[in-house]
Amino acid sequence: MNEQPKYTDFHPRWFRRRMSTYWWLKRWSYVMFILRELSSVFIAWSIVFLLLLTRAVSQGQEGYEQFLAWSKNPVVVGLNVISLLFVGFHAVTWFNLAPKAMVVRLRGRRVPALWIAGSNYAAWALVSALVAWLILGG
Repeated sequence: MNEQPKYTDFHPRWFRRRMSTYWWLKRWSYVMFILRELSSVFIAWSIVFLLLLTRAVSQGQEGYEQFLAWSKNPVVVGLNVISLLFVGFHAVTWFNLAPKAMVVRLRGRRVPALWIAGSNYAAWALVSALVAWLILGG
């Protein structure tokens, strides 16, 4: 039968070092990792905010005006500012991670990491410029 061994006073206990709740504060790379993971919460908020905006626009002028009044709340404005910072942080860390996550070869040689990250940043700048041009009435 599958009988589990029973614990006795003479059974050795394994040594387990106590881990602090704030273990991740000891190294800058760990802090950056935790902040990047935390950024997903603010990215989710950004998506929810855009979905609420879309719903308000679909409800007509009155729904849109109610949404604008709600979004002027200092808490919502603060949350959106923090979200913008975290979305930017998330994008920058992702673009810097891309050369490690994907290996691109050209003519049998590995493409330099700077080219991969640089192309991501260039595409980001181009799309941002295009969106700004469209929004500002280009």
